[in-house]
Amino acid sequence: MEDFVLNPQDYKIINQHILEYQSMPGALLPLLHAIQDDLGFVPEIAYPLISSALSLSVAEVHGVVTFYHHFRSNKPGRHILQVCRAESCQAMGSEILELHIKKHLGIDFHETTSDGAITLEPIYCLGNCACSPSVMIDEEVYGRVDSKKIDQLISDLKRAS
Repeated sequence: MEDFVLNPQDYKIINQHILEYQSMPGALLPLLHAIQDDLGFVPEIAYPLISSALSLSVAEVHGVVTFYHHFRSNKPGRHILQVCRAESCQAMGSEILELHIKKHLGIDFHETTSDGAITLEPIYCLGNCACSPSVMIDEEVYGRVDSKKIDQLISDLKRAS
């Protein structure tokens, strides 16, 4: 577990969600979604709280968080840049786009730029196959993305941060 300390407000949010979901059958996934929706991630320091409330092992909680690509265990950057890795996007050049983005930002998937502006993540279908390759920045999907277009989008993000 990393050296990370939650502030009292984050603990309060986590505990409120635990109380809300702990008696629900199959509560783990909805609970993890609720925590990530509010905090932007599911901090590893919360795994023991979650596991205790749901009568699960810490390993089970960790296993679910790491199995599903949607969940992140580290605080994200101010913006989330997701590159679609589904078959249609790969067929239309998303792997080349990925390499370009990684080189441009100097990070790999699941990492954040040193200025805290952008976290890069893979995603496994944005439902925008007719406009492949696609990326999503925060909640907005962009299609037919090439290196020139992504450079402009990244530049706009950094300017806005």
